[in-house]
Amino acid sequence: MKRQGQLVRWESARGFGFIRSPDISADVFVHLRDFVDRGVAPQVGMALRFDEIHVGGKGPRAMAVEAIGATHRRPAGPPPPIPASARHRLPAAPERHRRREAAPAPSSALLFIVLALGYVALVGYGVWTLRIPVIAVGGSLLVSLLAFFVYGFDKNAAETGRWRTKESTLHLLALIGGWPGAWCAQRVFRHKVRKAGFMTVYWATVLAHITAVAAWVLRFLPSGLTAL
Repeated sequence: MKRQGQLVRWESARGFGFIRSPDISADVFVHLRDFVDRGVAPQVGMALRFDEIHVGGKGPRAMAVEAIGATHRRPAGPPPPIPASARHRLPAAPERHRRREAAPAPSSALLFIVLALGYVALVGYGVWTLRIPVIAVGGSLLVSLLAFFVYGFDKNAAETGRWRTKESTLHLLALIGGWPGAWCAQRVFRHKVRKAGFMTVYWATVLAHITAVAAWVLRFLPSGLTAL
């Protein structure tokens, strides 16, 4: 569907930005390659016409973007400001674009340290009692490393407008043992840490995985130890 709006953010070094339209509640992602006329240099405040599409449930994206009434190309002066008369008609920038600049909560790090120490002790006991094979520990480390890189790829895809990784895939990697790598990636790439719904499910997968490992290791404890 054809829409009109203004370019309210542009990252010239990365070649992407966001369009704000009074017809759409969320800012619309736009990439440099989505412009029909490659000779027009995108600038904040530029009026644009575009096709609105949705890919993978990750928010609106602009395609076939055209500058409205563009009479010059690559101007040397500073970008024109957004007219004050138009600002009150435009919806506020969505929270998902502002939260990427915020730092993760310290309490999350403390929770991770506590769970990680308990998990290491649990797995160590399982290996010592031969209830967890060493090869399973190696496999868990590989899954954790895979989760780290998948988060990194998804962060890059979000910034460049490429195909995103489903959140269900990220949660599955955490559930099968990749939760330490996923947590590290969330902090390194500043990805998903301020999305409350996602983080709630993430911590649920962490607890589910640790509970499953504990059930496997501790259910065969000798009767003498269980009585203590």
